[in-house]
Amino acid sequence: MANKDTPIRIVQYGLGPIGKGAAKLILEKAGSGRLELVGAIDIDPAKANKTVGEVVGTSSDVVISSNAEKVLAEAQPDLVIHTTSSFLPQVEGQLTQCIRAGVSVISSTEELPYPFDRHPSIANNLDTLARKYGVTILGTGVNPGYAMDVLALVATGVCTSVRSVAVRRRVDASLRRLPLQRKIGAGITVEEFNERREQGGLGHVGLVESLRLVMHGLGWPIKKMSESLEPVVAESEVKTPYLTVPPDRVAGIKHTAEAYLDGRIAVSLDLRMYVGANDPVDRVVVDGDPPIDLVVQGGIFGDTATVGALVNAIPQVINASPGLRTVTDLPIPRCFLPGIPYHAPLEL
Repeated sequence: MANKDTPIRIVQYGLGPIGKGAAKLILEKAGSGRLELVGAIDIDPAKANKTVGEVVGTSSDVVISSNAEKVLAEAQPDLVIHTTSSFLPQVEGQLTQCIRAGVSVISSTEELPYPFDRHPSIANNLDTLARKYGVTILGTGVNPGYAMDVLALVATGVCTSVRSVAVRRRVDASLRRLPLQRKIGAGITVEEFNERREQGGLGHVGLVESLRLVMHGLGWPIKKMSESLEPVVAESEVKTPYLTVPPDRVAGIKHTAEAYLDGRIAVSLDLRMYVGANDPVDRVVVDGDPPIDLVVQGGIFGDTATVGALVNAIPQVINASPGLRTVTDLPIPRCFLPGIPYHAPLEL
């Protein structure tokens, strides 16, 4: 745990769009004396040996290195913000490297917020190793990590009973980063979409993790669940800052998941993420006592919110018990402001 009289020392691991946003926010908050960016890691030759300031567009003389082991050893961070890949098997080695260096990790890897069913062996290994080295590992972000799971669970916090939870998220991907637009298939043909869907790796990663988080948070076992991924086809040409989608080509995805309890749908998630989406919105409907209908008009802008979720989790993770944690294990998310104390012990 960081000394209460010194800033929390942070290394940024991965400087793609989200990683750059996280590094910039850490540097902004460093002015309060609460955080300090002490290292940066990225394997991209175009970024290695440059300063974070050069890559992010702000003031920082921290040099980016492709040698993670060296950065972790020399910088001696308290925590790593990790933003490299959506898929847990691809980052297991990176996470293990941080753990063995005695460093806690907050990661945007979308399969990490609830990895116990999709990757039980990796989850067990990470948890065992984290406990051995006395560090905490957390996967979070806007989705999964907030919009379709934490927000839903918080909405049930005033209910005396809950029968079902439905979450609907409509996202205009035109405003999002290029890697996300590519991940949802924007601009490809329906035939290409179907082929890539069969191969895996297309669409939103983490919807099932959100489903499991909500079920877990409510104490409901999953005996049956279903998942569907379909293309949303553009009716007219859509232009984004990065690409153009002609009519009749894929604009994005409709991704749904449902979990059943006693023969009925207990939790349903409906994500529609495509370029040109009208009226973006996030909505949580709880069939409970009292009923809850929570609407975020305009939706939650994912890129900014993901950065916020990562950085705002720093105080909770610094104080958490060692091991692989989920957002449901920690106190409710809140903005990491200069006046918020972060050294009060948290009982888990």
